Amino acid sequence: MAQACQVDFYVLADGAPSAGHLACRLSLLAWEEGHRVSVLAAGENDARQLDELMWDYPAGRFLPHGRGTTESSGPVAIVCAPDQLPIDRDVVINLTAEPVPEPARFRRLLEIVPAAASLREASRAKFRAYRDLGLEPNHHEMQAF
Repeated sequence: MAQACQVDFYVLADGAPSAGHLACRLSLLAWEEGHRVSVLAAGENDARQLDELMWDYPAGRFLPHGRGTTESSGPVAIVCAPDQLPIDRDVVINLTAEPVPEPARFRRLLEIVPAAASLREASRAKFRAYRDLGLEPNHHEMQAF
């Protein structure tokens, strides 16, 4: 029997570092554990900012990564659309307002919930969507990391 996708929601607290910083930290941890990671950014501008951040954060660490489908051969790929998610990935970090389609294709799905209360409704809808697919999302409060 195939293993179900593990879904984790990381809820940022007010004053915590940005979603991009947490995406870098989670990508690094997953890569160090031998996983291949895709980060789904909300658009080209967000992907560009995340690409720049991954060169410098966390300080003193190197996170091999690439942008888009043409540069996704490394352990971490930054993409802007669900149809660009490389098929060889087992961990997806979702920074968009939409649920990842067909999450069962991945071993882990990491959702980062913004600190701003006004932006959290999309995350609640994603939580319900995954639950409706029979997945049991986990919830983690992130004060600092």
